Amino acid sequence: MEPSGFDISAPPQSGQFMLVVAGKPKGPYSLADLKTIGIKPGDFLKATGMDDYKEAHEIAELRQLFGFKQQALPMQYFGSFDQRMLASVIDWFIIFAAFLLPAFAAVYLAEDKQLRLLIALSLLVLVPLGKFVYHIVMESSDKQATYGKQLQKIRVTDVDGQRIDISKAFSRNFCKLLSTLPLFTGYLTAFFTPKRQCVHDIIAGTAVIKDRID
Repeated sequence: MEPSGFDISAPPQSGQFMLVVAGKPKGPYSLADLKTIGIKPGDFLKATGMDDYKEAHEIAELRQLFGFKQQALPMQYFGSFDQRMLASVIDWFIIFAAFLLPAFAAVYLAEDKQLRLLIALSLLVLVPLGKFVYHIVMESSDKQATYGKQLQKIRVTDVDGQRIDISKAFSRNFCKLLSTLPLFTGYLTAFFTPKRQCVHDIIAGTAVIKDRID
């Protein structure tokens, strides 16, 4: 049954959903409306408070109501290696800009040579630490992605496509040490694993997925 007769410009209220029909969002619909429509597990919906559309089987409330079983994410939903690499370059640029610009200003203004050396050496600690904290905070946020990943339209989830908490984000980023040493070989597993996971993703139980609807 194709839904019709609803105002597609109205935002969903609490307990209501927007439904994608023929590539376009329609609604809002109540749960009773969705029952009448007869939604399927693969239909895309968005409820109040959700940042992006998800398939019906990914939404716990709809799984419980309609008896859907959560499905594994198809291969095409996982972020590609080049998307992840470009996102990393963008993030490094952001981190360097955040730390190096103030540091250069401080070095320029400092008259003491030892102070200049101390500022320069402190960057060896502050830049990696800042990047570590930045990734944990952003990947466990409601955006589920750093700014670099957001620009590439990819985000970090658990292996079922759900948002990760701060402890899992910490584990994922701490385990990047294992992906980096030796010679970044831990990143190459993304070419061979079904979910395109690097070593740190496999250990932490995470994945990087694409945003499926813009």
